[in-house]
Amino acid sequence: MFHYGNDGYGWMMGYGWGLGHWLMFALMAAAILYPVGLILKRLGFSPFWSVLALVPGVNLIALWILALTNSTDGKMETRP
Repeated sequence: MFHYGNDGYGWMMGYGWGLGHWLMFALMAAAILYPVGLILKRLGFSPFWSVLALVPGVNLIALWILALTNSTDGKMETRP
């Protein structure tokens, strides 16, 4: 009888990952993407750039670009 993951590599294909694992991944991704998107929107960037926060290596480059970029109006404002 054939069993998924019997060769030791089944975890790479997602075998054995149930709905709970994918739900937890979606919640954690939303917990990262939503606040990053709000910050980017406040700074004048598109919130869709927040997806870069999930890509290893690219997120550090994007953070440096954000840190070295001037804001749209030249000053940072906070909400009351």
